[in-house]
Amino acid sequence: MTTTVQARPDGTRRTRMPLAVLGLSVALLAAVAASLLVGTETLAPDRALAGLLGHGDAEAEALMQSYRLPRTLVAIFVGAALGTAGALIQAYTRNPLADPGILGVNDGAALGVTVAVALGATGAVGTLVWPALAGAGVATLAVLLLAATGRGPATPLRMTLAGVALAAVLAGVATAIRLSDPDTFERFRSWAAGSVAGRSLDDLAGVVPYIVAGLVLGLVLLKALNAVALGDDVAASLGVDPRRTRLLTVLSVTLLVGSATAVAGPIWFLGLMVPHVCRLLVGNDHARIVPLSMLAAPTILLLADTLARVAVPLREMPVGVVTAFVGAPVLIWLISGRQVHTQ
Repeated sequence: MTTTVQARPDGTRRTRMPLAVLGLSVALLAAVAASLLVGTETLAPDRALAGLLGHGDAEAEALMQSYRLPRTLVAIFVGAALGTAGALIQAYTRNPLADPGILGVNDGAALGVTVAVALGATGAVGTLVWPALAGAGVATLAVLLLAATGRGPATPLRMTLAGVALAAVLAGVATAIRLSDPDTFERFRSWAAGSVAGRSLDDLAGVVPYIVAGLVLGLVLLKALNAVALGDDVAASLGVDPRRTRLLTVLSVTLLVGSATAVAGPIWFLGLMVPHVCRLLVGNDHARIVPLSMLAAPTILLLADTLARVAVPLREMPVGVVTAFVGAPVLIWLISGRQVHTQ
């Protein structure tokens, strides 16, 4: 039994790509503006711009340069990383219901960070990147090994089931570690729920090289992933090595999810929603879905983070809570709708 997307004619969707890129670029700029202007204290555009450029009053400069600008940039990079990782995982598994959260990669990275903090890591993002990358990599490999055990090949359905089971185990272990030492993990509460608030430009600088490397590697793999989607034999006849492509895809996903989780915590469902929406817009070609996901995911994460600031008066919700509220109904819609079927 495999999970597939119903065949869709890509001819008309191919012509939509320029329009989709333009529309999402405009939406991303609007989301950036909203992220910079809206919050518990809403700034007028001229005052916000003056504060951003260092020509405004002290309060506006502190708010824009030390808080909102870093928060906005972190959301852009984290969104691009998770959206791209989701698109790559869906291409790798040929499963439109796959994403870093459902396959346990987010929880693997989060467990790596939790263990590092429990062992005495300082909590600075620069010291948490490698534990997060290690946890994401181990979780990804574990899902592949679990799906490949037993009779038959590692089908998309088996990967999804293995990922859901592994994610539950990893989340339980991480929670148990945090509860065993609540004082140490008190300041990680918002991180554990998924948040881009309070991050600095130094925090972002600690993960940008890994995110950029993962994004570049993902773009390099686009044609190979299209070939692998046709089957290993066809891919080999086209000069593509399926094993090498899968290994590099795992490496790209590990870099993207591990670094994003290190700086923002585990954010679920973003990697599930975005590639599927892009697929509906421009068809099933990964060469169009992955770049479009790089634009769409930061837009959605910025809007979700802006909503998280104002949804509860005088308080902020972690952005991971908002994406979960939106993502869970999307998952139900994907499973119950006509877009996805099993055979």
